[in-house]
Amino acid sequence: MAVDAVIIGLGYVGLPLAQEATRAGRKVLGFDINQHVVDELNAGRSHIDDLSDADVAQMVAGGFEATTDESRLGEAAAAVICVPTPLSQDGGPDLRAVEAAVDAVARQLRPGMLVVLESTTYPGTTDEVVRPRLEAGGLVAGVDFYLAFSPERIDPGNAKFGAKNTPKVVGGHTPACAEAAAEFYGVFVEQVVRAKGTREAETAKLLENTYRHINIALVNEMARFCHELGIDLWDVINAAKSKPFGFQAFYPGPGVGGHCIPIDPNYLSHNVRARLGYPFRFVELAQEINSQMPAYVVQRVQDLLNEDGKPLKGSAVLLLGVTYKPNIADQRESPAVPLARQLLAKGANVQYHDPHVPSWGPLGGQAVRVEDPTAGVAEADLTVLVQNHREYDVDLLAKTATRFFDTRGVAPEGAKVHRL
Repeated sequence: MAVDAVIIGLGYVGLPLAQEATRAGRKVLGFDINQHVVDELNAGRSHIDDLSDADVAQMVAGGFEATTDESRLGEAAAAVICVPTPLSQDGGPDLRAVEAAVDAVARQLRPGMLVVLESTTYPGTTDEVVRPRLEAGGLVAGVDFYLAFSPERIDPGNAKFGAKNTPKVVGGHTPACAEAAAEFYGVFVEQVVRAKGTREAETAKLLENTYRHINIALVNEMARFCHELGIDLWDVINAAKSKPFGFQAFYPGPGVGGHCIPIDPNYLSHNVRARLGYPFRFVELAQEINSQMPAYVVQRVQDLLNEDGKPLKGSAVLLLGVTYKPNIADQRESPAVPLARQLLAKGANVQYHDPHVPSWGPLGGQAVRVEDPTAGVAEADLTVLVQNHREYDVDLLAKTATRFFDTRGVAPEGAKVHRL
């Protein structure tokens, strides 16, 4: 059976995409450089939150296969690149994984093939980095093969929107490339939105996340001065969002996490500085504000302990929820990490609980895991709700705690409860 598509990178983006294509009856090959991931998937076992073992087993039964064999990329009619693009040392995107994936495709490229980049990056990457590498063998984009960019929009843990019903933005190197990409995605995605070109599609993803980044920074800064002024910001937001137009609610927190919000806007900021020589001030200010939130939480913790006549040094501080968003195990860029590190640096006895994280690697064992959160909050000098997982009975935990610092605005008001 011919392979309709090879998905390169089988993580939070690539695997749900492969699932939907397989469900639509397409023969899908998954490629990843991690042999353990490939072996687990072929055995019907998932390694991401959004797909269960049963989901992966169903994919395998439907013809999905994972491989580390690069030579098999040439079997596919379409190659979709879904590899990570973390920040480099200079603040721009680290494109090494993208370049490696593109080079692998280039070695197997054949006439008529569709190549799509989904990895988030700066405007111009598809045309300036991907296209020359693919064309090095003599085939020409838009003439001999099709090239497009389609930004990933996966929101891990979102039960309402997934790969199928989230509109898919597509920008082609040429109109024919856009048509080929739209036809490919249209088989298993409900709505395809065509951008003018690859740069517009690349920038659309950055605009989406920059919008969120800046608005989160706005409410994070408001949280600080509202506390000083004795204003309940959570009540302010509830009142403001009653307006049926012109306002979208964003909420403060202990920092921002995940692969998108704390990282993607920096691609745009870095690109503006590098190409145009001036700063993207909104993004840089938002980054400054959001990155300061863990330190602000530490200061609030210290102030609350002072009210009980306790120093932060030597006090037991329990962190509840250390993932970057609720109800998933994903810890990428979680603000719980800098928060815990700063507490440790000030001499606190840091403990944590998270139903999705049995072992917290980034802290290297410096944070002790509490097995029972209810018993843990009763024994800790202060508890910080960092992430509100559905498994937590926040009312009970807040009532049981010596001091309860709620960074998510969900705990009932009380003498022992304090909000961000």
